[in-house]
Amino acid sequence: MATTNLSYYDKASIPNAKPFRFGIVVSEWNPEITQNLHKGAIETLLDCGTEQENIISWDVPGSFELVYGCKKMIETQKLDAIIAIGNVIQGETKHFDFVCEGVTQGIVDLNIKYDVPVIFCVLTDNTKQQSLDRSGGKLGNKGIECAVAAIKMAAIKNQERTSNSLGF
Repeated sequence: MATTNLSYYDKASIPNAKPFRFGIVVSEWNPEITQNLHKGAIETLLDCGTEQENIISWDVPGSFELVYGCKKMIETQKLDAIIAIGNVIQGETKHFDFVCEGVTQGIVDLNIKYDVPVIFCVLTDNTKQQSLDRSGGKLGNKGIECAVAAIKMAAIKNQERTSNSLGF
């Protein structure tokens, strides 16, 4: 059982996000969860210095489609990092396993193929309550944690531009 509040971050330990452009690809499936993750990610990016016009958000039908959405975003937008937001909840069939495995491997492949970090913000929980707890509930918001990861990875991607200001 997770015990960490996913919403905590030390702003002083995070690089300034002002020079970076971020993409967010959001699954429309389980919107009460994915929209909360999206909101947490955007609020964190803005809090850490990103300009609103430097955040691009696209919706895709489900978590499996996140990979293609991220790929098209990489190919058509000039971005420093992308956050892939989705939610898959265990059901009675093996569908959960196939979707989770496909999305995970797809995001790994994007990170290997392209020079744009893609952050995995896909909740893969056993119950809807677990997902609610991690998308703004009692365990905080994984979208916040993933936005922090995106900022740190954007700074690594652009080390020559931010050589002495990584802050981690």
